[in-house]
Amino acid sequence: MTYPWQDYSGRTSPLKLVVFAALFAPALWTALSFALGWLQPQPFTAAIREIGLWTIRLIFTALAITPLRSIVQWQRLILVRRMVGVAAFGYAITHLSLYTADHMFDLVKVASEIALRIYLTIGFAAVLGLAALAATSTDGMIRRLGGRNWQLLHRLVYLIALLAVLHYCMQSKLDLWEPTIMAGIYGWLMGYRLLARFLAVRGRLPLVGVGALGVAAAGATAVGEAAYFWVAYGVDPTRVVAANWSLMTGLRPAVVVLGLAVAVTAAGALRSVVALPAKRRPRFA
Repeated sequence: MTYPWQDYSGRTSPLKLVVFAALFAPALWTALSFALGWLQPQPFTAAIREIGLWTIRLIFTALAITPLRSIVQWQRLILVRRMVGVAAFGYAITHLSLYTADHMFDLVKVASEIALRIYLTIGFAAVLGLAALAATSTDGMIRRLGGRNWQLLHRLVYLIALLAVLHYCMQSKLDLWEPTIMAGIYGWLMGYRLLARFLAVRGRLPLVGVGALGVAAAGATAVGEAAYFWVAYGVDPTRVVAANWSLMTGLRPAVVVLGLAVAVTAAGALRSVVALPAKRRPRFA
């Protein structure tokens, strides 16, 4: 029997062990906060929101593993991608279960709410998609479906992530700070895959491209936020764009997206510098 924290050789992987333990932390903290009454005045609503937030964060974490392992040249990151993806499904089911419990387990009521409220319909579609990916995540299912078919199926995660962002944005209404950040990160993740497909050198996107993508994603985040407030509330778009680059209103979504992109690019540059001496080290017979 192979445990989740073991690698394919059956040995304990420190990376998998740490990630496996960390994946339980948000759920345990939410449960503790609920039990101690820290989620007042609406504990169920707060718990549903927290678990839903972590569902989206884990989906994005799973999506980020592929570009990160290439940028920072840490190939073993791939060992935890499946684990993170399955955890995202677990959180999604918990999110849905808490929503059902909040409605006193009235399944007819829950079904009607999902059918009538578009943001709930979108969220439920994302949960169904995660269920399909989780059910086919085993090595046995990969062999049964065939590598190519399995890859095609699991590219649904791109659509699932988009549905999750839409669900989050529509549910959040006026509080769009984090949803806008998520949208910007989604743009970076999809943009990386598109650029890597056409511009990768030896399987890696050059760091110049990674840096340019970060700037583009931050700019798109600012423009997207401005467009939303213009269409929804008639706010002058130039004011919203300008606010994104002013710390007077706090850290705006575009600045956060840019900061994350710069951090990833810097990590890739540092890894290249650290790895360089090893490549140039002379070999002696």
